[in-house]
Amino acid sequence: MDVKRFACTVRGPLSTVKKRSGGATWERNSIFPLLLSIIILIESIDKSPDVRIMNLMDKQNEAPVTISDAIRMYLDTVKLSRSIHTMLAYKNALKVFRDVLVEKNLSPHNTPIEKLTEDLVSPLAGYLKTYSPTTEQMYLQAVKGFYEYVDSERLTEINLSRVRVLIRQRSRRPGIRLPQFPAEDIERILEYVDNAENIAIPVGDEERQNVRLRAYRDRAFLLMLADTGLRVHEACNLRRGDVDWNESRAVIIGKGDKQAVVRFSTRSTKAIKDYLSLRAQLDGGSGKQLASLPLFARHDKGAGKKIKPITPTTGRNIVKERVEQILGKESVGKITPHSFRHYFVTTVLRGSGNLKLAQELARHSNIQVTQRYAHLSDDELDKGYHDIFEGKKK
Repeated sequence: MDVKRFACTVRGPLSTVKKRSGGATWERNSIFPLLLSIIILIESIDKSPDVRIMNLMDKQNEAPVTISDAIRMYLDTVKLSRSIHTMLAYKNALKVFRDVLVEKNLSPHNTPIEKLTEDLVSPLAGYLKTYSPTTEQMYLQAVKGFYEYVDSERLTEINLSRVRVLIRQRSRRPGIRLPQFPAEDIERILEYVDNAENIAIPVGDEERQNVRLRAYRDRAFLLMLADTGLRVHEACNLRRGDVDWNESRAVIIGKGDKQAVVRFSTRSTKAIKDYLSLRAQLDGGSGKQLASLPLFARHDKGAGKKIKPITPTTGRNIVKERVEQILGKESVGKITPHSFRHYFVTTVLRGSGNLKLAQELARHSNIQVTQRYAHLSDDELDKGYHDIFEGKKK
């Protein structure tokens, strides 16, 4: 039906606006909007099957979702919900999965997602045998998450129970590894940096202030790592306002986006205050609230007089540079920021013998992680063993 032609017919000339019927007077224009609405509604009803058919055809004409498309969408969701470190690890895992697909003649860029089956888990598990058991487990968990995403988005049907069984049957369980770190070397470093002037390298007058700032910053950074057990990214993210100086503690956002309270020792608190006191002029000239400024800042030509936070890379470089300066080049790589965390847990266990206390202070979600350190602090076992085996020879 031609709506426009009908509208013109009904509306008619202006000269015939009024007509009388049975004593009642009505205006042709007054019923026009009602009639027009009814006509449009009828046409919509008539065309609805055609519209549905056209929508279905458009959907069929859409390019099929490939495995690569699904992987990209999955990683986008991981990026929004997990940390950047987790996202990068998952990205590496899915890259390995792509390599396995190529070996099976399934090009991820061209293969529709409907071709993704649970059977691909087995060759992936076999491929990962060249990696460490821990990496194998992490990569398989990432791929399992991908299968769960595909199933939840209804991109194709997945038997998730079978995926889990295949992963459990074909993957290795990582064994317990005892943490290894040179405790004596770390103690040498801490004793040496206790005096910041020991690590201030003499330079010209132009760079002297930055050198002193870096020396006091590095001293505070290393002492804090050893006495708090902070992870390197947690230490770098600290702001001045996070620290309660009266209670010698700080509220942080740690691993897994969990809020936690971290305690500071007297020597680490003093070292941080010494550093901030030396930095007072720079902080005051920043134009920002002191509480919003980073606890540890860059002091290089790139930063200039701006207060820019250090990054985890800078934190690792601080450890590397001071290890080389104090212990020599041969020790570079043997001590990392995480070595100071190992040192912290061991110190707590040696001082208290309380496994639960060490777990809480180290913020380990699983006490089995803390138990790995117990052998390093159990002097009674060492003494008992010596008495049994060496006492006989006397």
